[in-house]
Amino acid sequence: MAASEYTRGSMDISDQASTWNGFIKGSVWGSALILTLVAYLTFTLAIGMNWMIALVICAGAALVGGLLMGMGGAWIGTVVGLTALAVFVQIIIGISKALIG
Repeated sequence: MAASEYTRGSMDISDQASTWNGFIKGSVWGSALILTLVAYLTFTLAIGMNWMIALVICAGAALVGGLLMGMGGAWIGTVVGLTALAVFVQIIIGISKALIG
C-alpha cells in the first residue's frame, strides 16, 4: 500500500523553497518600490515640495533602506536608474512647458 511507503520529511523541497524565497524577494522589492513612489508623490503633490528635493530624499531613503535590508547591488542600480528616469522626465516636462508657455 502506498501509505506504508511514505516517510515523513523525506521529500526534496528545494524547488518549493526557492519558489517561496523568490516570492518573498519579489514582494519586498515591490513593496519598497511602491513605498518610495507613494512617498515621492506625497512630497511633490500633497505637500508641494520641490520635485528635486523630494527625489533626493526618496532616493536616499530607498538606497539606505535597501542596504539595511540587504537587497544588494541590483537594488542600488534600480534606484539609480529610476532616479535618472525621473530627472529625464522632469527635464522633458520643463522643455514642454517652455515651448508651450
